[in-house]
Amino acid sequence: MDTSVINERYSKLAEDTCCLSCGGAINFSDPREGEVCVDLGCGRGNDVIRMAQAAGVKGFAYGLDISDGMIEKANRNAAKLEIGNVKFIKSELESLKLPSGIADLVISNCTINHATDKKAVWDKIYRILKKGGRFVISDIYSLEEVPEEYRNDPAAVSECWAGSIKKDEYMKIITAAGFSEVDILEESKPYIKGKIEISSFTIHGKKAACCSCKG
Repeated sequence: MDTSVINERYSKLAEDTCCLSCGGAINFSDPREGEVCVDLGCGRGNDVIRMAQAAGVKGFAYGLDISDGMIEKANRNAAKLEIGNVKFIKSELESLKLPSGIADLVISNCTINHATDKKAVWDKIYRILKKGGRFVISDIYSLEEVPEEYRNDPAAVSECWAGSIKKDEYMKIITAAGFSEVDILEESKPYIKGKIEISSFTIHGKKAACCSCKG
């Protein structure tokens, strides 16, 4: 998926009052005092700020987003609320500009579907999580292949389904990254977008406390 389409689309929405998220990963994440938390596709930074407040002065929260406009808005929101234990970073999901083993908690709301290389994203989530760390991810999957005509369509991109893949493929990618315990916390009934059916779900998993072959 062309990241310039995502950057342009979401930068324009940074000052909008609309809701940009299809999921509520933050509601299942339970950020704790002293933890380091990460939000992938953080948008205006609202969930990052909530996690930073929960983590307290001994904790920290990072927000990553590809959109210049969203990063700028998130920084303004944190400054306005005088939240100091946060940092917003412009980064593609496939690279995740964070050190290995830094995070206790990774969340994301309907963002990973935008990534062209979803395997790379989940490999990076595994990399940045501490041993015993956890993720709570809300995302979209498709019940059939997304037609090529929608892949870079601005409307389909903004509705967070243009880059979706099938559920079984999605779960195999997570397992291949090294996560062995994954639970589906909630899942919607299929609904129609364009010429296909899609569904949203929220999933939870942990990086094993004792890891062998993975970092």
